[in-house]
Amino acid sequence: MRFHLTLPLSLSTLAASLLAALPSAQASDFLAQAGLSSPQPLLSQTLTRLAPDADPQVLKLAACAEPDAERLAVIDFSRPSSEPRLWVFDLARERLLFEELVSHGRGSGDAEATRFSNTPESYQSSLGLFRTMNSYYGSNGYSLRLEGLEAGVNDLAYQRAIVIHGADYVSESFIQKTGRLGRSHGCPAVRQEVTYPLIDSIKEDHYLFAYYPDPEWLENSAFLSCDRSSTQLAMY
Repeated sequence: MRFHLTLPLSLSTLAASLLAALPSAQASDFLAQAGLSSPQPLLSQTLTRLAPDADPQVLKLAACAEPDAERLAVIDFSRPSSEPRLWVFDLARERLLFEELVSHGRGSGDAEATRFSNTPESYQSSLGLFRTMNSYYGSNGYSLRLEGLEAGVNDLAYQRAIVIHGADYVSESFIQKTGRLGRSHGCPAVRQEVTYPLIDSIKEDHYLFAYYPDPEWLENSAFLSCDRSSTQLAMY
């Protein structure tokens, strides 16, 4: 007579089975409490599923930059301004809230942004990871302050008044007339119709990740060190 011995599941197999049954936010908590590997791959997969029109490599870098975000906005400045290139995610509920046009600074380029800066009065957009702050009413109407988290890359955003705001030059009609959006002084401006709900969805301690395949930033950003192989791929 032969006996068949059923072995218990390994820890990794059991963890994988449990994670597959959980939403990504709960899976992240499970991994953190268990002291296991980073939840970044899970988050990356969620972002790609929610925004299939976005570049998966850019979303992977965004997940790397802030894997614990509850709300995350991603801008892909490698796309021309005539295309949607801003996505806002509610990761706690696994929902895509916005897929939008967004402007770049007049110093960054014409239809496409190719130059980025942390320098005051450059009128250029900045790259990297930002934390959202408070909303307020200013010269551009309802606006959202941003705190740049990367030294030498975007940490002067607050002093430069780089904020999210609405603008009449961000519209399909403007694109039809000029072939591109209008340009800001460096701010990521959005359509006036979505200004209030978009700002309210990410204000006060959420995150914005702005991407462009800049080799120096991709190589040296402390927020991208979790996956240098993806960083290298995203340069090209």
